[in-house]
Amino acid sequence: MYSNCKICATVEARMGSTRLPGKVLFMMEGKPVLQHIIERLKRSKYIDDIIVATTVNERDLPIVQLCEKLGCKYYQGSEDDVLLRVLEAAKSVNADMIVEITGDCPVIDWRHADYLIELFFSGKYDYVSNTIEKSFPDGFDIQVFPVSVLQEVNNLTQNPVDHEHVSIYIYTHPEKYRLGNWKADGIMRHPDYEITLDTIEDYELIKEIYHTLYSKNQDFSGEDVIELIIEHPELLNKVKKIKRKNAIQEQQEWIKKKKK
Repeated sequence: MYSNCKICATVEARMGSTRLPGKVLFMMEGKPVLQHIIERLKRSKYIDDIIVATTVNERDLPIVQLCEKLGCKYYQGSEDDVLLRVLEAAKSVNADMIVEITGDCPVIDWRHADYLIELFFSGKYDYVSNTIEKSFPDGFDIQVFPVSVLQEVNNLTQNPVDHEHVSIYIYTHPEKYRLGNWKADGIMRHPDYEITLDTIEDYELIKEIYHTLYSKNQDFSGEDVIELIIEHPELLNKVKKIKRKNAIQEQQEWIKKKKK
């Protein structure tokens, strides 16, 4: 089944983050954040290609240079239309399936990606993720869907929020698409934990996680991360009050404005 389908992981990365510019190249344990993400995904049993979806903006050249140094594929597309950038990146490697990853998830776990790929092929789905119903900590977000579905979405919607958040149109239209959600259980069921790279406080947290776990096991798991935080809850103190984006709210606000 998997051999007849080319699966690529797209990693969205740019230097122009509003809150924390250049964050994907911040250093942790001697390597840039983006390199850690790529190396973690390379362990997947099913992902055939990893492609960094960056932009044509000149300030993103350091990302291109890192990819060339690592021998990792990359695609330079639109800075604002992230949906189109991811779609074109996947097409550039002739992929059939996309495993969507964002560059602000340095603790992403390839095991979770593989589980979701298996889930997708276990039924008649158009989209599966661990994000439809929030049960995992922020920072472990993975979405799996066919290139053909994203192409359809690109043709269907002009909402700039849909084009910024790539797959939001899919999972907010359950009447149109067959959705599968993986709900966290056991130790991973901590939806209140935020382990995503948006601010300098997030960076300090994730840097400490890497400092503690990476030297012991470079392939540390998501469960290892959560066990560490349970043992040291004070690690999350600095990131508890950070206000994050609400993409679905932004999407609905645009629709309301359009109707007026």
